[in-house]
Amino acid sequence: MNRFYFLFLPAFLLFSSCQKQSYLFTSFREPATDGLHLAYSNDGYHWKDLGGGFLKPEVGGKLMRDPSIARGNDGTFHLVWTTNWKGDKGFGYASSKDLMHWSPQQFIPVMEHESEVVNVWAPELFYDDENDRFVIIWASTIPFKFPKGEEDERNNHRMYYVTTKDFQTFSKAALFLDPGFSVIDCVIAKRKKNDYVLVLKDNTRPQRNIKVAFSKDVLGPYQNVSEPFTGFLTEGPTVVKVKNEWLIYFDQYRDKTYGAMETSDFKTFTNISKEITVPKDHKHGTIIPIDSKTLKNMKAAQ
Repeated sequence: MNRFYFLFLPAFLLFSSCQKQSYLFTSFREPATDGLHLAYSNDGYHWKDLGGGFLKPEVGGKLMRDPSIARGNDGTFHLVWTTNWKGDKGFGYASSKDLMHWSPQQFIPVMEHESEVVNVWAPELFYDDENDRFVIIWASTIPFKFPKGEEDERNNHRMYYVTTKDFQTFSKAALFLDPGFSVIDCVIAKRKKNDYVLVLKDNTRPQRNIKVAFSKDVLGPYQNVSEPFTGFLTEGPTVVKVKNEWLIYFDQYRDKTYGAMETSDFKTFTNISKEITVPKDHKHGTIIPIDSKTLKNMKAAQ
């Protein structure tokens, strides 16, 4: 999901630039069987619940975890999600013009060529405006493929990716990130041309926190992995730029709360967790800008 259209506005937002911009936050609720939940914000800091059941999972293991959303230049919303904890070799996909009426769901089997793959976790959408395509990244474990390190062979994740222009044909899955440790929950932020930041979770047992890395190309290599800027047992980051600041939201899953950091350079971070409000039980989602007309119609339908 590309949550950065406020920097590189597609046509549908350019034509409606006089409208007030709000933000949309995707989510799910445990046990992840009732589908897509949504929240909205007018300032990027305070979120109100729009409810759930917008799209109930029907493919793969019939779960919907980690829903990631992006909007194309034609105004279509695209959604991908985790369909199962283990066993599924792909992720779920659907599209919508209004977030209320959805296309038939598809299961995209991106790792079917890997007979030993354990899982496909937390697919994340990013719209690559330089090449007019979507980049989808996710975490998978393939036992004995990488040095064991600190993790069990069935928990030693690396990041993979595919690209697509139409969600009908996809590039062959390829390695996206191997930082030398188990990594999951990555999201891409574009600051400007040839300047990308990757927000990632170090999933090794002693860490389980969030870091950043940097690249001149959307597909990497991402290097110079930072020290952690969140505490122990944090995951599921998402990023949004509000005025001159980047906000990084994350799930503090031990405490069952949401936290947030504010940064202007991805080098120094200010904890603003006490300055945000997020709906109760909100879980691992992504943020995108949303136009006032679409939001108004969704609120009226509730």
